[in-house]
Amino acid sequence: MKLKAGQDPAEIAEAQEAFRNLNCPGTLSYAVGDDVGLREGNWSFAIVADFKDADSYRAYDLDAEHNRARARLAPMAEQIARVQFQLP
Repeated sequence: MKLKAGQDPAEIAEAQEAFRNLNCPGTLSYAVGDDVGLREGNWSFAIVADFKDADSYRAYDLDAEHNRARARLAPMAEQIARVQFQLP
């Protein structure tokens, strides 16, 4: 996620914590982290989630708490990129 300039760090932290507190069935691992600034031009933070299977991801995508967290964060976002891929 790339945040809009001038966002309140406390609000961002609270929104990120809402994602960390999700407990969706089939979630194997879930991490939310700010960019550590090792390269110029990176985005603000990322969420990396690993799910048991595609159905678990789909349930997460439709989860009410997840969608409330999304809605809270969306006004702060300049850009959001999403990628789903399967691990070998």
